Amino acid sequence: MPLEPQASHADDPADTLVGRREELAILQATIAAPPSLALVEGEAGIGKSRLVRELLAAPPVAGRRTLVGQCEQLQEPLPLSPLLDAFRQVGSTLAGAEALNPVLGALAPLVPEIAARLPPPPPALADQGAERHRVFRAAVALLDELSPLVLVLEDVHWADTVTFDFLAFLAAHLPPRLTVILTARTETGRLPIREALARAPSGAARIVGLSPLNRPEVAQLAGRILHAEVADRLYERTGGIPFVVEEVLRTLMEGSATRAIPARPEALDDLAVPAVLRDVVVQRLLTLDDDAREILNAAAVMGLVTDDRLLAKVTERDAGEIARSLAGAQAVGLLHEESGHSCFRHALAQQVVYESVPAAERRWLHLRTARALESGVGTPTAAKLAHHYRLAGRHQEFVIHAEAAAKTALAHGNDATAARFLLEALGAEGVPQTDRVRLALKLGRAAVDGLAHAEALPIVDRLLATEQLPAAVRGELRFAHGRLLRQSGDARAGYLEIENAIEDLADEPALLGRALAVLAAPETVTDRHMREHVARCDEATAAALRSGDRSVDVAVRITRAGLMLEQGRPESWPLIDDLLGGDDLRTSSRERVRACLNWAQAALHVGRLDRAEALLAEGRRVAEQADYLRLAEVVDLVAAAVDHAAGRWDGLIDRVRRMGGADATFGAASLDSRLLHGSLLAAIGPAEEAAARFSEVIAVAERVGAVWPLIAARTAMARLLLTMDDAGGATDHARAAVADVRAKGNWVWGAAPVVCLVEAVTARGPGSEAAELVDEFAAGLDGTDAPRAQAALLTTRGALASAHDRADDAEALLGSARRVLMDAGLRYDEAQAAERLGRLRCERGEVRGGLDLEAALRLYGAMAASRDIARICRSMRQFGVPIPYPWRGGRRSLGQTLSPKEHRVAALAAAGKTNQEIATELFLSRRTVESHVSSALRKLGCGSRRDLAATLLDVDE
Repeated sequence: MPLEPQASHADDPADTLVGRREELAILQATIAAPPSLALVEGEAGIGKSRLVRELLAAPPVAGRRTLVGQCEQLQEPLPLSPLLDAFRQVGSTLAGAEALNPVLGALAPLVPEIAARLPPPPPALADQGAERHRVFRAAVALLDELSPLVLVLEDVHWADTVTFDFLAFLAAHLPPRLTVILTARTETGRLPIREALARAPSGAARIVGLSPLNRPEVAQLAGRILHAEVADRLYERTGGIPFVVEEVLRTLMEGSATRAIPARPEALDDLAVPAVLRDVVVQRLLTLDDDAREILNAAAVMGLVTDDRLLAKVTERDAGEIARSLAGAQAVGLLHEESGHSCFRHALAQQVVYESVPAAERRWLHLRTARALESGVGTPTAAKLAHHYRLAGRHQEFVIHAEAAAKTALAHGNDATAARFLLEALGAEGVPQTDRVRLALKLGRAAVDGLAHAEALPIVDRLLATEQLPAAVRGELRFAHGRLLRQSGDARAGYLEIENAIEDLADEPALLGRALAVLAAPETVTDRHMREHVARCDEATAAALRSGDRSVDVAVRITRAGLMLEQGRPESWPLIDDLLGGDDLRTSSRERVRACLNWAQAALHVGRLDRAEALLAEGRRVAEQADYLRLAEVVDLVAAAVDHAAGRWDGLIDRVRRMGGADATFGAASLDSRLLHGSLLAAIGPAEEAAARFSEVIAVAERVGAVWPLIAARTAMARLLLTMDDAGGATDHARAAVADVRAKGNWVWGAAPVVCLVEAVTARGPGSEAAELVDEFAAGLDGTDAPRAQAALLTTRGALASAHDRADDAEALLGSARRVLMDAGLRYDEAQAAERLGRLRCERGEVRGGLDLEAALRLYGAMAASRDIARICRSMRQFGVPIPYPWRGGRRSLGQTLSPKEHRVAALAAAGKTNQEIATELFLSRRTVESHVSSALRKLGCGSRRDLAATLLDVDE
């Protein structure tokens, strides 16, 4: 069976030619200078046929006459079959028989499809050699007659000896306007005609050797289907052989695994081998004799790279037998040589051979391999021994080596691998209770820092529920359980579990200090006042002192700095600078990354964007150096939040959408990413989708007790409802957010909700609620350094002044708020402040108001905040302020331009037409109309159809 498929469907990965630019150029040059010969060679599946198809489809060749013949893998190949196959395609292109060379008649009996257009067959010759020579002459004459011509003969390694003789003859008598392209596999050995091709009178044939794709090329080929992060894994699985890569990609396209793989690249290892590839490998395997298959089976059990000494020990064969068997497997393309070793051509070939071994024999080979490794043959490691003993069904030996492998992984900072070994060990049969507890404790520590939360949680939970444990062990296990719950996103349950662990840890001051430090962090849980977090932090400091463990002391100091920063206390910055400049965090990369990311998020909460960016940069730098996988999603999330605050929104929504999707592996970061996605949608549109995202975050945050996303989501929902003229709903959500702030006792977090609530209630006129709230807010901010909160206080005081007709005071206060936000670099907040100030000034009839609105418009425009742009354009129209290009008309520069069809549909929708009425009028399907309406709402940032009319006016002017 040929490895290179001859056809592909529209979305087939094989439609993209990758990494063959130089080879294609050589073949194009060959065709441009006839008479010429070229041989394209390489192992099966390397892309020979694909390259030739690309060559024939390219503009320089596409207009030329081309004949293609295919050699078949037959037990007894037919003489000249590929050449005759090509001649059958000639059809009516030949001149009449009377105008042709009479020798062409020798082909008539061989190609009856064109016999009527050929001269009559000449009399038969008694000498078989002479007859064959005449046929050769006839074939060359026909090629000359059809020239200029490109003749392609595929898979000539399967050609019969007569065809080889003809090709040698053709090379010596090449017609002047003919180009011949041959393809052949290299693993079948050197072609018999290579010397004839090298000595052709028209010049030596050009040899085009194809090698596997490299890693970037595999990534390019897979780029339409998979994220670049899995390119290395795909390359390792396929060896860079295009056919194998394409078959794996086809399998992914036809299955449901694609979504899981970007988040968990190792899922590629679990894919079934594509059926076509399995058939090819099995066919090659069957060409080997029994001894070679037995040795190759043992090699597949050992892994991708063969070890001659280990194979000899396991199979009890001598070195000569091993060498001959491996050479035979290499000859049929199952193995290749790399760095002086025989290796399986790719991981999928090894998988097919492994799966072809009966289960009982596999277990026996795994056991013999483990015993041989322990005897000193090969390079034994705990991971290898654990692997072989597990698959041999030897549970006791497996647990011993799995625990050792986990210890090694932890020593190298690979917590995720350690967690997987421990999970497998805990799942083994017959593990004693004492061993299970010890393994579970190790799993709890590793899983928190790895990515095995979901797998570890039920195991730890079951141990706590079913085992009688000593207090200290129970306390540590509860602490680990609580951290796992928190990391998976269940904030309240995790917090309560760690609280339950405190009593059991009374005699373990180091663990106690760490547990109390976790409880001191305020941003992850509702139902606990700041006073409690401060008290927990003081208790943690005492426990750290009692433990004498410097690492615990550092962990507590990190928490204290974060706790103070979340409250906006200026003394937090000297603590942070001292920790970053000291040796403790310099030598502990993981603690440094954690600290920097936590502090960066806190800095964003209070509005210190400059410090947040610096802390993020440091955290990212250290995380990349340490290859700290657990926090990769958190780094991306904090980076997105920083870009959002700074107004760098280009491509941001796509980044954020991926973070909060089903592939997210870090539950604790999931709510924040979904909240950020909703915030972007609220500014860009559609509003309904933003509201749905906020509702989802609010519901989950209430259920799991996560305070920060709950306050922020309620505030964002209130702000969105205000822009949709739902003052009642906005007031309810803003009041709930303010109540959460009040219950937490941290008014620095109240900046956005207090502004939103004050604006909602003062819109109905002056009242005591707003004034009392602003006084409470001001008291809570006493002595803080928090630009967001400072600007919010100025804004709310400005709103109160405006409600009481103190316009000059209101203007001064709103202007100050805008300057604070401008200095802080908070561009979206600055745009909102400029919009408030501009409306106030325009209401007073001040020219400066128009300039403020235009400044806000330009800020929104730089962020492509379509809904905000539409709203501010309506305000500018209301006040008679000229709207500058591109927002006043022409083609918009925000990437949100309506197509003509979308514009027509939107206009009819704005006029009150139903989808069915629009469909009837425009001769469209109802589904198409629904799609156009949805797209128009999204692009124009409209919350509903009723917003379309005014927005379309702004766009059309």
